[in-house]
Amino acid sequence: MPPKPPARAAADHRPSYLAAGIVSVVVLALYVATLAPTTAMWDASEFITAAYTLGLPHPPGNPFFVLIGHVFAILPIAPTVAMRVNILTAICSAVTSGMWFLVTERVLSFWLVERWQRWLGAGAAALIASTVFTVWNQSVVNEKVYTISLAFFAVVSWLVVLWCDDPDGARADKLLILVGFLVGLGYTNHPAGFLVAPAAFVAVAARRWQTFMRWKLVAAVFGALVLGLTVFVFEPIRSAHFPPINEGEPTGCMTKFEWSCTLSSTTFTRLKANIDREQFGKPSLFERQTTFAAQVGMWWYYFEWQWLRDPYRARAGLQLSLAILFFLLGILGGWVHWKRDPSSFWFFGPLIFTVTLALIFYMNFKYGFTQSPELGNSVPREVRDRDYFYLWSYSAWSVWAGLGLVWLWELAASLLASDQEMQRSAADGRPRFAARSWALVSPILLVAFIPFFGNLRDAPRSGDTFTRDWAVDVLNSVEPYGILITNGDNDTFPLWYAQEVEGVRQDVTVAVTSLLNTDWYVRQIVRRPTRPYDAAKGPALYRDRQWPVPTVPPLALTLQEADAVAPYTELPSAREFTKDSITAVLRAGVLSRDQMLTLRMLHDAFPQRGMFFTSSGYAQQLGLGKYLTSVGIVSKLNPTVPPASPRYVPIQGYGAIDLTASMSLWDSTYLAPKALIRMDRWVDRASVDIPLRYVVTAAVLGEALSEHGQQAAGQAMMTEAQRLANAARLNEVLGQQKRVE
Repeated sequence: MPPKPPARAAADHRPSYLAAGIVSVVVLALYVATLAPTTAMWDASEFITAAYTLGLPHPPGNPFFVLIGHVFAILPIAPTVAMRVNILTAICSAVTSGMWFLVTERVLSFWLVERWQRWLGAGAAALIASTVFTVWNQSVVNEKVYTISLAFFAVVSWLVVLWCDDPDGARADKLLILVGFLVGLGYTNHPAGFLVAPAAFVAVAARRWQTFMRWKLVAAVFGALVLGLTVFVFEPIRSAHFPPINEGEPTGCMTKFEWSCTLSSTTFTRLKANIDREQFGKPSLFERQTTFAAQVGMWWYYFEWQWLRDPYRARAGLQLSLAILFFLLGILGGWVHWKRDPSSFWFFGPLIFTVTLALIFYMNFKYGFTQSPELGNSVPREVRDRDYFYLWSYSAWSVWAGLGLVWLWELAASLLASDQEMQRSAADGRPRFAARSWALVSPILLVAFIPFFGNLRDAPRSGDTFTRDWAVDVLNSVEPYGILITNGDNDTFPLWYAQEVEGVRQDVTVAVTSLLNTDWYVRQIVRRPTRPYDAAKGPALYRDRQWPVPTVPPLALTLQEADAVAPYTELPSAREFTKDSITAVLRAGVLSRDQMLTLRMLHDAFPQRGMFFTSSGYAQQLGLGKYLTSVGIVSKLNPTVPPASPRYVPIQGYGAIDLTASMSLWDSTYLAPKALIRMDRWVDRASVDIPLRYVVTAAVLGEALSEHGQQAAGQAMMTEAQRLANAARLNEVLGQQKRVE
């Protein structure tokens, strides 16, 4: 057992809430200065849009975020809706920094005599916690709900630490009841709300196991937890009003809100499936998706990112050295925590275990997208890097890293202390060195600034408008009232944001193939009204004629017929699909639900509604390849095979490009190429296929122009392609040497 720590003086017992508030304000200022002005790749657009429209993002639906996000979305605190929701994210992370300041100061109050020493140590921990890469990067754009969850996590941690200090105090029971409520409420924001619960349980068992024998208190804590969970009631009620974003559709109502269908067994079944995330079908914990060693390796791989984000592996040695340094500081800090304040260690130690090894085991991930690149595709991989799932881990680790740094500070100060000071310190159990000794070695605390400077280039998102511009570019590439078939997160969610938040090209029907395999999404397409096309705000390309409102819907099915579409159908042999002059040969095999519905939209709505694809490969799988032409960064389905001409230029290995339409879009409409060149950076390699589309399009346009005698224009486009490739670090696509960082 560790030695009994010295008691704190009464004056030291008061937490420095004002100092913690100042820390939060400073951190918030950092986040606001580096805040994204709009949306970002992956789930940011989905969640911002859900907040603005009071919709439901993907399961479990995150109702607490939707409600508080909606409040921020309508507050006049920033010029755009996205920035307002991003400010919510920043505030939550700033609150977290303040909580970690308080937790660290609490531990240091058993250890350091002077308050200013404790403030410096706690400030160092808060600085580390707020500038580790994943926390900083997630705090400047609402990419998901994780920083709100992190704030719950940190606030509950502080409350449990307070309880551990005085489990028999007058407010002890109230603290536990409040913890129960916040754990339940936090779960309605994200399932990670329960992450802190196991550690709290261990802390109560270690400090006062008799608490579990007090059934009235246990019932009150459980009741408070259930009360927090009641926010989930929002989901079926709001879902029955059919907002634009209504993923999972956890309601038994089909056309309008009624209490009879809202309180039905169908609603209960769908709500439970939504909360349990059944849509994603993750395997059992006993069906490991890869080895546990590889999963721990993923955690370590992202741990390396936290201190120096090196997306192009230009400083791998330095990155590894810093990771080892902060890992050792954390281990040292954990030992110091146990030695100096075992009462709160019984909470924080299990907490660290929960958000490291236990969380790694529970998440059961495949290899990270960029982890162990030498293994290539020989191992199963996640579709993106999952560092954000360990946000709580790296944030909490920073507290221990800060404590370890303070221990080194004390060690260095002891080397300058006199014999008398050393004797006095030994007698008191706390370092009682002269202020001069502490001050002379205080530069050691500058180690806490390492993640700030290491991530200053890649964590901020200020000035980054690429994702929003990409969405607008894609929508403006589509003819009025067209149907756009998309494939996944990054070619879908930004379009939802542009349409529902900024009102861009709401006439376009976006149909994402991955969701067409669900029944609820198909019902939403059937219900979707036709919205008018605003020619004045549309691209110049489509101002050459009038565009009548279509008389046919994108999908001519009833809700019952939509529900009856089979998950797949087997084609024992090749089969022809015919629509007017289009004949597509479907290969023998399995035709999935999304493919059947895509062909049904072609049958029902084409050519009144143009049909476009963000990926030509999907259309080619349906035998439609020869009818496609590239129109900028999308592919258009033509009613007949387009003949080679100065307008329709065939490019070897690429297909035909509509040169006239594509140049019109590039010259007068597209915004994202300028945004990419301005950023001169693309950190997330899992989404690099999006800027790649601009690189390829520019290069193809350059080739097409040159083939038709426009050498100067062709060379200008090739130069543009090279600049884009250089900015996104895709030089090898054009046969260039890799850019040196």
